[in-house]
Amino acid sequence: MSGSELKQRLAAILAADVAGYSRLMAADERATVAALDTARAVFRTQIESNQGRVIDMAGDSVLAVFETATGAVSAALAVQQNLNAASSTVSEHRRMRFRIGVHLGDVIEKADGTVYGDGVNIAARLEGLAEPGGITVSESIRTAVKGKVDATFGDQGEQQVKNILEPVRAYRVGIERGSAPKPAPAVGEIDISPPDKPSIAVLPFASLSNDPEQAYFAEGLSASLTTDLSRISGLFVIASTSTATFGGKVIDVRQIGRDLGVRYVLQGSVQRGGNKVRMNAQLVEAGTGSQLWSDRFDGDATDLFALQDQITGRIANAIGRQIIVMAARDAEKRKTHPQAADLLVRGIALSDKPLSLERLIEQELLFREALALDPHNADAWARLGRTILLQLSPFANSFTSEQKDEKLREGRKAVEKALALDPNSAYAHYAEGILYRLLGKPVEWARSYEVAIALDRNLAIAYGSLGTALIYLGEPEKAISQTQYAMRLDPLGPQIGNQQAMMGRAYFFLRHSDLAIEWLLKSRTSNPKLTRPAGVLALAYAQKGDDSAARLTVESLLRVTPHYKVADAFDPPVPFSPEAYRKLYDEVVLPAARRAGIPE
Repeated sequence: MSGSELKQRLAAILAADVAGYSRLMAADERATVAALDTARAVFRTQIESNQGRVIDMAGDSVLAVFETATGAVSAALAVQQNLNAASSTVSEHRRMRFRIGVHLGDVIEKADGTVYGDGVNIAARLEGLAEPGGITVSESIRTAVKGKVDATFGDQGEQQVKNILEPVRAYRVGIERGSAPKPAPAVGEIDISPPDKPSIAVLPFASLSNDPEQAYFAEGLSASLTTDLSRISGLFVIASTSTATFGGKVIDVRQIGRDLGVRYVLQGSVQRGGNKVRMNAQLVEAGTGSQLWSDRFDGDATDLFALQDQITGRIANAIGRQIIVMAARDAEKRKTHPQAADLLVRGIALSDKPLSLERLIEQELLFREALALDPHNADAWARLGRTILLQLSPFANSFTSEQKDEKLREGRKAVEKALALDPNSAYAHYAEGILYRLLGKPVEWARSYEVAIALDRNLAIAYGSLGTALIYLGEPEKAISQTQYAMRLDPLGPQIGNQQAMMGRAYFFLRHSDLAIEWLLKSRTSNPKLTRPAGVLALAYAQKGDDSAARLTVESLLRVTPHYKVADAFDPPVPFSPEAYRKLYDEVVLPAARRAGIPE
């Protein structure tokens, strides 16, 4: 090799690998590979966003070179922050944690871009000194970035490392208190920094009742409070499907504030005996963990709504905003049969759990019981309509043609009843959107979700559903912004896997294959049981020109679903799609399907 093919220069080197990789593979090979694919996408995004270049991603390792030390440390901090947030719902022993080492020194760079030398070796040795989920850097890095990144540097002393003659002084990198690093945003990423307006997450209230059956009451009350707060103009509220994941866990409100991107956290407990309810609640500032106020509320279970109104009013005052409730609540309208209210709360609590046919049928029975006692309850009618209609999608194959027709009639009747009782019910318009989807009316489908959002700016499921509707109207670019906001409102909810898949589908239609692949891999990690994203992933690989990856994905998919065809990945769930969508389908989907080898 001639000297002209080699170049010696100063560079910042980042080296990383997975802590306990062999153990993770032995426990669950498929889940570990999916998590590794997702992590690689995070590394690549943050490296490239910080003027870096990936050199190698062999096995469970990552090697990258940066033009600046600041870029290398910023990327390392952003990677660890993003990976930590992404794995917050994974059990501790199954979390994939990376060690990262960063060094600034001389490297030898070949013409093909690979690098060698002591600079690379030292970065690799520093990575071995880092804790799982941590970062260790050299003295040269600490000196170069001092005052330029929001981080602390804990001295680990001089370290004698393998194959390096001189000791290396190492520093453990930490996030500076009160100034968590904000990762450089990539195209298609969700910004989870707190919004400018007041933002809050209502955590599941702990049940202090002796009867385990009463746990549903606390869960449903938390969801109902979230709904009430969502109606307050100017307040950003995280969906209850995300906060439900924190139920029964030891709570660190500062971490929750970072994970969900909110300034305030409401937490508390409920104790119920007969028709008497005692509720303790406290509002905490997430950034500092300081308690802004706490109070106890005693009331009667026959007037749950009055109790909720007391709490929402106190929160508004504590945040210090002049908050105006969007619509005054009629006292007589809020009065309801006490047992009906109890049944409604039980059904609402089930809405925050992963979707299944059994759970939908259980909800349907609860809402029907509530309506038998209180037939003028618009919310119960809206939720009954949604619950019946969702049984037809995606569980339609569980019913005969006659049963499907009957469910469609019953769902339509419930939605129309809800809208007649309360035309301004956001949830009723959301349920109406599901009805129009099943009726094959995509324009009306999208319009219903738009109305729901106009009535309730924090209804995450409506944003996500609108994104889906826009895909089938042939407007994938608009679908991206709606789906992103749905994930921002409900980043940990049970629909996150489907929403990530929808992002991948939208980017695929826009021919941004790299972003499509990135989102589809995230979806597979969030919910490995989803088969539709796997088909779209194969198409995205084919679109990119990676025929090998496309074929491997198809082979794996057909082993699980032998009769899978391209229609299962992309055909619209309505019989009459607009011309714009059919044109995209013919021009984008079918050529990729033929190249990937997915049967038509």
